[in-house]
Amino acid sequence: MYLTQSTDLALRALMLLGAGDRRRSAADLAGSLHVAPQHMAKIVQRLRGHGLVKTSRGRGGGVVLAGGVLALPVGEIVRALEGPGEAVDCDHPPCPLRGGCRLRGALRTAQEAFLAALDQVRLSELVTDPPEPVLLSLALPASAAAPPPQEGP
Repeated sequence: MYLTQSTDLALRALMLLGAGDRRRSAADLAGSLHVAPQHMAKIVQRLRGHGLVKTSRGRGGGVVLAGGVLALPVGEIVRALEGPGEAVDCDHPPCPLRGGCRLRGALRTAQEAFLAALDQVRLSELVTDPPEPVLLSLALPASAAAPPPQEGP
């Protein structure tokens, strides 16, 4: 199973927001995650639409986690972002094996197991030690972030 790039970036944005205690702009999140600001703006709007973040405009505005989001299971967040789709589409184009095929059921079972495993992890677990210092360093402006360690000669 795999996540769409949009869901992957949305989870990473939620992690960044969860590790800090300040508002972040969509452009700031985009810079930290090395994606186009327009793409991150769309992701933030999806997150807002699902009630996972709150946004505000103007001076002092930005994006923050909605209340209670850190306590959510990651599987629940992924279900919201990915929607109810199945791992395989047997209708487009129509599969000639559909009547007697067992692949669809096997893939559905695998998808449910994938999401069940993600249900065992809460978003808060993804932002606390040891990832927290790394996430917080991404939250700093590029000029304030610590330089990467230098390797010996």
